[in-house]
This record gives sequence, C-alpha cells and structure tokens, in this order.
Amino acid sequence: MIAVLVLLIPILAIVLDSDVGKAIARRLERKNLREGDGAVHDRLVYLESELERITGEVGRLDEENQFFQKLLADRSERRSLPADAGDEAPDPEH
Repeated sequence: MIAVLVLLIPILAIVLDSDVGKAIARRLERKNLREGDGAVHDRLVYLESELERITGEVGRLDEENQFFQKLLADRSERRSLPADAGDEAPDPEH
C-alpha cells in the first residue's frame, strides 16, 4: 500500500504540472467564479467606484502640484530679478 502511494505522488505531481493539470485547474477556477457571480459582480462594482474615486483624487493632487510648482517658480523668479535702483535703501557707510 505504501509503495503505491510513493509511486502515485510523483505521477500526480507530473500530471498537475502538465498542461492537462493546468487546464483542469482553470476549469475549476471558472466553475467557482460562476457560482459566486453575485459576489464577484458586487466586488467589481465596488472596485470600479474606488477606481473612479482614486482617479479624481489623483487629478486633484495633480492640480495642487501644478499650483505649488507655479508658486515656487514665481518665487525663484522674484529672487533672481534685479532690484530697482530707487528701491534700494542708501548705504549708511557711504
């Protein structure tokens, strides 16, 4: 009896790893999906709504990023602009 089990284990491993075993596994997975269509549909609807929410959030973050980049660019431009001669305070040492 033990010898039969010892021989069946490698044979079973070979069959399960073959294309036939993979096809059987795919068929079983599809069968399980059909049985739970209601749950799968509910989950799909939930995921789609979350995707829409996240897409909106990413768009909002993109707008914020563009706004901050513009602020930083304006700030650096102001620092790099030369000051007008009339705006400078007189140097007390001269």
